[in-house]
Amino acid sequence: MEKISLEVLKEISKHIYEIPKSYRQDMRVPARAIMSREMLQDVLQDSSLWQLVNVASLPGIVKCAFAMPDIHQGYGFPIGGVAATDIENSGVISPGGIGYDINCGVRLLSLPISAKELGKHLEKLASSLFSAVPSGVGRGGKEIFKGAQLDRILQYGASELVSMGYGTQGDLEFCEEGGYMKSADPTKVSERAKQRGQNQIGTLGAGNHFLEVQVIHEIFDEKIAQTFGLQKGNVCIMVHCGSRGLGHQTCSDHVKNMVSNLDKWKLKLADLELACAPFNSKQGQDYFGAMSASANFAWANRHMIGHHIRNVCKSVLGGDVLLKTVYDVSHNIGKVEDHVVDGKACRLLVHRKGATRAFAPGMVEVPQHYRSVGQPVLIPGTMGTCSYVLAGTKTAMDLTFGSTCHGAGRRLSRTKARKEIHVEVLRKQLEGKGILVKGDSNKGLAEEAPFAYKDVNDVVKVIHETGIAKMVVRLKPLVVIKG
Repeated sequence: MEKISLEVLKEISKHIYEIPKSYRQDMRVPARAIMSREMLQDVLQDSSLWQLVNVASLPGIVKCAFAMPDIHQGYGFPIGGVAATDIENSGVISPGGIGYDINCGVRLLSLPISAKELGKHLEKLASSLFSAVPSGVGRGGKEIFKGAQLDRILQYGASELVSMGYGTQGDLEFCEEGGYMKSADPTKVSERAKQRGQNQIGTLGAGNHFLEVQVIHEIFDEKIAQTFGLQKGNVCIMVHCGSRGLGHQTCSDHVKNMVSNLDKWKLKLADLELACAPFNSKQGQDYFGAMSASANFAWANRHMIGHHIRNVCKSVLGGDVLLKTVYDVSHNIGKVEDHVVDGKACRLLVHRKGATRAFAPGMVEVPQHYRSVGQPVLIPGTMGTCSYVLAGTKTAMDLTFGSTCHGAGRRLSRTKARKEIHVEVLRKQLEGKGILVKGDSNKGLAEEAPFAYKDVNDVVKVIHETGIAKMVVRLKPLVVIKG
């Protein structure tokens, strides 16, 4: 795989760089990367921009292939990649543009107490959360769902859990898609995928997934913060995880199927990792149905974790404590959406891989309570650093199909990160900042060291300055729980 040189990039406006359509004969649209000049050197070290050029050659792609400032090399698409295909004009769906961890995403919950009030309960809260929410590679939870019950969860996502007595209707109101995609088809999820997922609802997994207790450290927009119910000094709990083994297996199953059919569709791809199917083909619809079901599984997973967190908070802090879901948003997903391209309304399949939806004020997809200010955008930082809440904008709708970044973005591989720091040194560094760390895997902690990622402050600053999303609050961690 090749790398793109600096000379190829043309700065078309502040923080927006373009690789023109003329760069390579097979490109159907330009490739655009949103980042600061200071980020360029890290980005040019891997093949992520070359992958973005490959994305720009996909059948049916419109406008541009986009990369967010957290861009880094991934499978097929770069992570931080956004691409929309015209499903009414030969547009394709590509699992590599959604990711193996389908509907990996973030849920933010708020507590009506201050970090100061929480202080004496912090250690007990941390230990109780670590016990209540299983984390780690392949680790399952107490609840097991299989057969018709699992199929209902795949069909109806978090809403099915509410009907079973887990969580509340209010949790669904403040969840992207209301907690489930209506396009789900559980029959397109393999039995092997279902077996892998049957004990994983309510679990974190490993890698960069986490549960954090955080304090609202700084407010940038008081009006929007109040609308989101966020008050300086108060406590939030952030959950970052996805569809676990079920989503991974679903992606693997359908990639294999698509690769075997490429000749039949006469699709010539720049990279086999971009394996895709015409959206309206049987295989395209099968994958979309399975992806939607896997996304519903992920929303159910985060919803169950939220339920466990609520029970822990009631136990540790008192039965009358009110834990509210601020929002739950996906950053590995494909959605059918209506957008305007070159002045024309189009029905598109928007691939967001390591990219978060950032819909503008007034849009019906935004919960009624937030509609005047825009959709909450949740951007988790690196372990031990800060995270952000932003709000979606009209600029995002016009510029990036209503999309923004999803986090800081890796700059070092997991192997390199492990070589550069001893886990005990890392633990002491975090504890020196007043952060409690709970995690069973020393290897996993070292792989997620803050220096292995870009600075989330720089990433969010680029997004704010381009107008793609507005900074609302910054959150600082008090407790980090990792697999």
